[in-house]
Amino acid sequence: MVRTVEVPEYEEHGEVILDPEKTALVVIDMQNDFVKKGGTLVGPDTEATVPVMQGLLEEARSSGMRVVFSQDTHVAGDPEWEIWPAHCEEGSWGWEIVPELAPRKSETVIRKVRYDAFYGTHLDHFLRLWNVETLVLCGTVANVCVHYTAASAALRWYEVVIPRDAVSALSEFDLEASLRQTHFLFAGRITTAGGIRPEPRL
Repeated sequence: MVRTVEVPEYEEHGEVILDPEKTALVVIDMQNDFVKKGGTLVGPDTEATVPVMQGLLEEARSSGMRVVFSQDTHVAGDPEWEIWPAHCEEGSWGWEIVPELAPRKSETVIRKVRYDAFYGTHLDHFLRLWNVETLVLCGTVANVCVHYTAASAALRWYEVVIPRDAVSALSEFDLEASLRQTHFLFAGRITTAGGIRPEPRL
């Protein structure tokens, strides 16, 4: 059944000023299985977000912002494959982060086994060590791994910022529903990649 619904209005910020020393850019699951032709769960708009994320990475690295990557990681027979087609099997081509967004040696890669990048990982530990207060989340899938990571971050009282042109979903409905919930439930700020600005240094 196809139904048309209106997305309740939510605020989109034209500009978000962030302190790079207290902010981390988290790139979620930009792996071949989700992005590249031949992947098992490729979203229709996911590859188009890669150049946007390249810009975010360049800005984060030049400003001294922490950069973290999550890497969806599964083994044969993972229960999640009863929900989704087999994907991101550790060591496979589909599991690898796309080369355009390759992490630097100094950057942290979090291997995660569920949607939430905090679940069963050391992510919160590292963020506390770095005195991070705000997370800029980008990647895929907007209403799955990005959304549940945003929820988990908000429940830990991190500020959440999502540049809408740097996330993708399997449908427009899923994307808009997730962004609206991020704003409404988590007090997250929705903006664009171009709207994120580092706080001027004195």
